[in-house]
Amino acid sequence: MIDAESVARFAGLLAERSRVAMCLAVLDGRAWTAGELARHAGVARSTASEHVSRLVEAGLLTELRQGRHRYLRLAGPEIAQLVEDLAAAVGQVEQPRSLRTVRAGDRLAAARTCYDHLAGALGVALFDGLVDAELIAVGDGLALTPAGRAWFVDLAGDDAVQARRSRPLLRTCLDWTQRRPHLGGVLGAVLCRQMVERDWISRSPEHRAVAVTPAGSRALADLLGVSVPAGVRALGTHVRFAG
Repeated sequence: MIDAESVARFAGLLAERSRVAMCLAVLDGRAWTAGELARHAGVARSTASEHVSRLVEAGLLTELRQGRHRYLRLAGPEIAQLVEDLAAAVGQVEQPRSLRTVRAGDRLAAARTCYDHLAGALGVALFDGLVDAELIAVGDGLALTPAGRAWFVDLAGDDAVQARRSRPLLRTCLDWTQRRPHLGGVLGAVLCRQMVERDWISRSPEHRAVAVTPAGSRALADLLGVSVPAGVRALGTHVRFAG
């Protein structure tokens, strides 16, 4: 039997707005300083430090100290999955307060990272492309087809399709902006990493939004028959998402 008290204690950590804001911030997969999390959550640094200590103690965040700085990130993909699932199940989209926040929201809805995999309209389109190409089967549960195994090996090598004890090879996540599934799990992370390393997408230095490069647009069309989702326009050397 699961101890109800332990579950209630853990849930209580996420019953405070500032702590939830911090967990949602580090879904970008990057390390944040305690000061950055304080500004993001809109609390004093001393208050943020208390929140961070509780999240680290509970195993939601991990910390790395370098000199005077304390860097925080999510403890692992299983924690990222928990936060993402919770946001998709009960989270409500904030109402934008300015044209800038409207544009930022549009970019996040179009294409973003969710910890170590891709989400938004782009993430959903990639998952649909993998299914349409019969690389992933969804009829009797989620499964990697023989053609899909060969495709991922060709993309990222034999290690890409090796099972992990701590994480499923394939997992769908309900996208909180599209309300449709995108690809998570080991292969979701493999695909995202390959797209970054091959310069098919570029990451924003400010938030989780990503941009599809012209090379990425061609690769998606050639490999999966995927067109860049609507709401995207080419500007300069990158494809940026229209606000």
